[in-house]
Amino acid sequence: MSLNDTLLLIDRVKNGDSKAAETLVEENSGLIWSVARHFFGRGVDSDDLYQIGCIGFLKAIKGFDTEYGTQFSTYAVPKISGEIRRFLRDDGAIKVSRGLKEQAQKIRLARHELEQRLGREPSLKEISDAIGLCPEDIATAETATGPTQSLQYESGEEGFSLENVLGDYGQEERLVERFSLDEAIKKLPEREQMVISLRYFHGLTQDKTSKAVGVSQVQVSRLERKAIEQLRLYMKN
Repeated sequence: MSLNDTLLLIDRVKNGDSKAAETLVEENSGLIWSVARHFFGRGVDSDDLYQIGCIGFLKAIKGFDTEYGTQFSTYAVPKISGEIRRFLRDDGAIKVSRGLKEQAQKIRLARHELEQRLGREPSLKEISDAIGLCPEDIATAETATGPTQSLQYESGEEGFSLENVLGDYGQEERLVERFSLDEAIKKLPEREQMVISLRYFHGLTQDKTSKAVGVSQVQVSRLERKAIEQLRLYMKN
């Protein structure tokens, strides 16, 4: 795409042309991916990093002024990078303390030793007895240090994913909505935030989530349903 074509599309986007925004994202997907790749391996799904990069790209379109005297791509790169850095710093993978990391390592070693000795997967109680940590602390440590799931992760019971909360919008509106989802989660009560995090970002079953949170599985189910309904309301407003 020529420089003139890019500038024409940018002007159309600023005048509310959503199709022009889609075209610019598609034409510059390689640029967005090239920036996103620098942040791979930090506990966030690569597709999610790309989507956050797209949000930075769309913000760059809105903020770009031809009077800057720079190429649009030169202006866009730090905007894309900044958006991803901000996400990783504020909204990305859960920050894990050194103590939790040490506990998780102790749990992994105990689990391995018990598997070798018992010839099967050890129970949570057996691990607890072996290392002197309560089951709730074991679940918390393993959850906090485990990989973060994609927004497309579906819970085993209902096949529901957080992305289902989002509306059926066009590409650029959907990207902004995906970013807004995290802001909506922050509005939930602390216990409901924890349930959503454990269930959808770490892939725990309701049973394991109940052990980590310290409530019954029935209560987890209720908290989960309540949180999902609340998220849908937040996303509509």
